[in-house]
Amino acid sequence: MARESRRTVRLDQPREVRRALVRAPAYDAEAFGRLSERVARFIGTGRFLVYMTVFVVFWLIWNTLAGRWIFDSYPFVFLTLILSLQASYAAPLILLAQNRQEARDRVQYERDRDVDARTRADMEFLAREMAALRMSVGEVATRDFLRSELRSLLVELDHKDREDDRV
Repeated sequence: MARESRRTVRLDQPREVRRALVRAPAYDAEAFGRLSERVARFIGTGRFLVYMTVFVVFWLIWNTLAGRWIFDSYPFVFLTLILSLQASYAAPLILLAQNRQEARDRVQYERDRDVDARTRADMEFLAREMAALRMSVGEVATRDFLRSELRSLLVELDHKDREDDRV
């Protein structure tokens, strides 16, 4: 029974803070995300391709023509390692940037859907209002109708006055 009371969560008491033996490094996830987007944007440019091409060509020329100043003793193993390291960091950064863009697109899609729903409701309301106005305008007496009715009444009154004069 004591074991069960320890496991139950009590809302009237604060949680016990667990202390880790090694403190995890703290970082700003938003700043890291912005940095990853900047890196991904740069990697996707022609400038990056030119820089990488110049770097690789320089490396190849140095290690084939430099003679005794060759710093990559095995043929281009270090270059392969550097390019692999660059690719291993570039891929997750690009994926992170894509995930952030997907989240922004999802929020924009939801906003667009809400605006679309409101616009559709407004259009339906305006259509109902226009139909009601058309119906009420159809029931309103027009000027020509009033003139014809007044003329017919005038004719009837003239007709009655003539009959009254005869009697």
